[in-house]
Order: sequence, then structure tokens, then C-alpha cells
Amino acid sequence: MPCLHFYQRLSLCLSASLLLCSLQAPARAADKATDAELEVRVGYLSYRPATPPALSNVLPEPRDSGLRGAELGISDSNSSGRFLKHHYQLDQLSSDDPDALLHQALAWQSSGIHLIVADLPAAELARLSQTLGSNALIFNAGSSDDALRTDQCLGNVLHTLPSRAMLTDALAQWLASRQWRNWLLISGSEPEDQAYARALHRAAKRFGGKIIDEKAWSFDTDLRRTAQKEMPLFTQGGDYDVIVLADERGDFGEYVLYNSWLPRPVAGTQGLTPVAWHRVIEQWGAAQLQSRFEDQSGRWMQARDYAAWAAVRSIAESVTRLQQTEVPALRSYMLSDDFALAAFKGRKLSYRPWSGQLRQPIALVHPRALVSQSPQEGILHPITDLDSLGYDAPESHCASAYTTDATDGAAQ
Repeated sequence: MPCLHFYQRLSLCLSASLLLCSLQAPARAADKATDAELEVRVGYLSYRPATPPALSNVLPEPRDSGLRGAELGISDSNSSGRFLKHHYQLDQLSSDDPDALLHQALAWQSSGIHLIVADLPAAELARLSQTLGSNALIFNAGSSDDALRTDQCLGNVLHTLPSRAMLTDALAQWLASRQWRNWLLISGSEPEDQAYARALHRAAKRFGGKIIDEKAWSFDTDLRRTAQKEMPLFTQGGDYDVIVLADERGDFGEYVLYNSWLPRPVAGTQGLTPVAWHRVIEQWGAAQLQSRFEDQSGRWMQARDYAAWAAVRSIAESVTRLQQTEVPALRSYMLSDDFALAAFKGRKLSYRPWSGQLRQPIALVHPRALVSQSPQEGILHPITDLDSLGYDAPESHCASAYTTDATDGAAQ
């Protein structure tokens, strides 16, 4: 009998051990699955046509502007992501052929890349959005066109580059704070100049500015030799407080400074300039970002670099929170109130759910110093003063494109 009890106990112990092993096996398999590295692939597309010569000695924008920011975003994301076993990879193509860029995007989509940072003109961005559809999430890091945020609503596109309206509103707020109400507006003849001039008109009306005179620069003279004679005569007329410029390519704007008929400050595309990013920004830990970028790229960070960096970091922030890379989930999270991006601007940044625009402060700079940052103190808004920059919800027609379910969130 004692022997029988012994074998019974042994049998029970073996059964219990087998049961425990069977229960632990799925747990070990789950642990192994959890330990698997999460791969996050991001595509970067950049349209780089031949640049026509400017009529002044402006420093050209680097040909790799934007790309280097995306690369730093990948590096920063891998630095933090390695603790979570997340790995970020960047595939990139820069070309002067829009069709080549579109074909590359389709190839990426077929290979599983659905997250794309795009430095493209508005027309090519719309084409990319329509072609890739709702199975892609595109970040606009190259076009400041206001129509993309108001009328041409691309539901699968988020905008990390500020719109022209955001830039000019930031400037108009500061001019209002200085009581510089009377403006002389000088604009170039390029379509981009005209778009910037329209944004300045809107900003003046919004924040109490008055354009007392408007002049169009349509000459092809070499201002390096003639500015001292030509600009004083050209800027005659009215008692203006400030000259505001719309010259995005830099054909004439640099030569307005110190050559005007009246001794007045210059602002806009030259002079005191509203920008998404500039090397003179050093507060809020920005000096560390600037240093990392310069060590990596051998030059200063530009606005398009920052926009591309913010796009990649938006992806990484969302993947970290959600632990997945599915486009509908990432898009929904980024457009929600839960998303917040720490981006070295003194404020947490978020996306406007009615236009996909990244809310962000705008720096006002000259080449060697940060002068101010908008929104200006005292600007009021029922939700956030960041929405005082650019088109607010009632002014945009894009809300339906962004509130639509993510599975239907393609270009509208």
C-alpha cells in the first residue's frame, strides 16, 4: 500500500508538470513574438528641378534640403526606438522627373512602404495623393500652398511645413504689436510671389495692417550695380511704417534693405522673416538639435529639413504609442487630441483635425538673431493661440476629408 501511494503521487506530479509545461509554451511563444523587432520603413521623395538664376547674390537653398532632416529624424528615432526593439529605415529618391518619383512611390507601396515624406510642389503632391490612395500616409514637407489646407483637400496628407498664411499671420501679429500699421507691399512676378502677396493681404486685414501702396517688381536689372540709384525712386510714395516683401526666389528683396526712400524696416521674404526653422533658434533645447544636424550634414538646418524631421518624428511618436505601423491607426492617432510632438519650439505640437496642418509657433528672424516668436503675447483663441496662425477651422473646407474614417481618407 505505501508503494501504491508513492506511485500515485508520482503520477500526479508528472501530470502537473506536463500541464505546467503546456501552459508555459504559449507564454514563451508570446514572449518571443514580443521580442521581435518592429520594422518601420519610411520613403522620402524630393522634386529637384534645375533652378533658374536669381537676379541677386542670394545664397541658394542646399540641394539636399529636406533629405538631411529626414535622415536625422530616422537617426533620432532609432536612438530611442532601440529600447522598444523598433527599427526605422529611410528609402529616398530625389529627381527632376515627377513621373520617376511617382513610379518609385508605387514601387515602394508594393513593397510595403506606406509612410512617405514628400518635398513636392502642390500639383505633384496632389497627384501622389490621388495615386497612392487611402493605403498611404503622406507628409507634406515641401509645399506651403494655402489651397492645400483650405480647398484642395487631401485626406491622406498631413502638412509639417507651415502654410504661407501661417508665416504671414505670424509677421502681421508682430507688426501689430509694434503699432506698425501702414505697409508698402512690393511683390515679384513669379506665381509664388503672388501667392505670398495674397497671404500678406489676408494677414493685414486680419490683424489691423493697412497696405497704403502696392508695387510690382518686374525689372531684370542687375541690382548688384544699380540698387542704390533705383530702389530709392522705386520706393517713393506714402508715409509707410514698414516695407513688406513678397519675393520668394530672392530676385530683388535683399536690395530693398537700406535703399528705401524712407528709412523704414523691411520684413517678409527678406529682412525680418517668418520661418519654420532657422539656425538662430537655440532655446527649448533647440541648440542640441542644431548641433546634431550640423554634425551629421555639415551645414545648418533649414525649414524643409525641420519639416521632414518633424514628419519622421511624428511617425516615431505614433508608433511608440500604438506599437504598430498600420496607416489607419497612425493617421487617426495623429489627428486626435492625444497626439503631442516635442519638437524644440517651446510648445507641444499637434495636427489640426480639419486640415492636417501641424500647429507650430513661427520664428521671426534676421540672419543673425531670433527677434520674436508668434503667436504674440495677448493673442486670444477659444482653443489654442496656435490656431491664430493660418486658416482656422471655419475658414477651411477640408474638415470632411480629415474626419472621414481613415479607410476612406484618400485624396478628396
